[in-house]
Amino acid sequence: MTDSARDACITGIGIVSCLGEGPDAHWDKLMRGETHVDDTTFAPYSVHPVVPLDYDKQIPKKGDQRQMEAWQRIGTYAAGLALDSAGIKGNADVLARTDMIVAAGGGERDLAADSAILTAMKDAADPDSVLNARLMSDIRPTLFLAQLSNLLAGNISIVHGVTGSSRTFMGEEAAGVDAVRIACSRINAGQSEVALVGGSYNGERKDSIMLFEFGNLLLEGGYAPVWERASGGAALGSLGAFLVIESRAHAQARGAKVHGRIAEVLSERAKPDQLADASALRSLWERIGGSVRKGEAAMLSAATGVAPATAAERAFLAAIPDLPVRATETYIGHSNEAQFTMNLALAAIALGHGTLFPPKDGTGLEKPMSAPLKQVVVSSVGLWRGAGMALVEAP
Repeated sequence: MTDSARDACITGIGIVSCLGEGPDAHWDKLMRGETHVDDTTFAPYSVHPVVPLDYDKQIPKKGDQRQMEAWQRIGTYAAGLALDSAGIKGNADVLARTDMIVAAGGGERDLAADSAILTAMKDAADPDSVLNARLMSDIRPTLFLAQLSNLLAGNISIVHGVTGSSRTFMGEEAAGVDAVRIACSRINAGQSEVALVGGSYNGERKDSIMLFEFGNLLLEGGYAPVWERASGGAALGSLGAFLVIESRAHAQARGAKVHGRIAEVLSERAKPDQLADASALRSLWERIGGSVRKGEAAMLSAATGVAPATAAERAFLAAIPDLPVRATETYIGHSNEAQFTMNLALAAIALGHGTLFPPKDGTGLEKPMSAPLKQVVVSSVGLWRGAGMALVEAP
């Protein structure tokens, strides 16, 4: 147990998704059971598109906006919302000491360049020579046919003036878990006082949809809540989620409001042969379940709908008594690196309201909760690359 002065506390929440912008919009839609799904643009696949955003509010320079792809604009916008929420936007003294940990993928690909290269190679007598020539002429200045993952952190630093230490983690869902885990560990240990942590994802990309479909991982044939997807499959979602996390002592010294305390963050490797029994989740629950107070707690699951992992998680959750469950991807879709931070944000919002939003599930797994909410367990199983779990408590 850490000294309470070193508690890792959430003081800023910046989120955008298909449900809207900011905590209030998200809570309102969750309480009404609403979501926004596009079943036509990328048919037969379903996507949760981000709401239209006025990027000028958080990225005032048009030149900055133009050099970012969508995932960077979404993330930089959400980061600005988090800084605003924490009351440190524009505070040069605090921002100079604010560490930044970003979870990001490999960046958006240049689809026009990819398509042109593949077309030119298709009928070429010497495809290798054509490939080399086109790479010399079409490649980005970053020496890659996509934007580099650390450009999101760089743009947040430039646009918002966050100039403490900076780290970018890659590794899909596991990167989001470790970004939060490292930030909280540094704060608990006295190595950091305040950190901006999060990520973003653009699910409205043909290349991402193609890659997921190569693994037969996407939901087809129309939207359904996560637990009701008989044929399995994930619906990708575009969203940005950033948190300002700081020590309790630092938050109290500047009079900041605490939205929740991150009591524990754990990660576990999920091996392919463990998919059918949820053993990674069970291992995490053995380590964190003893701190969960039945009757006061709920779980926000990041189950994707993909088989067999989702069925295994459903069976695992059904065996835990008195722990109401909600699958957040039913509402916002799957967003890889950004998913864990988003679920932590939703947990903090629910704790602020002292209740859980209603079930949206016809299988009977999700049950109502009438008692005051004081703890939320957040899981991140992803597809089957890594598992994570956190315990967030009321301030």
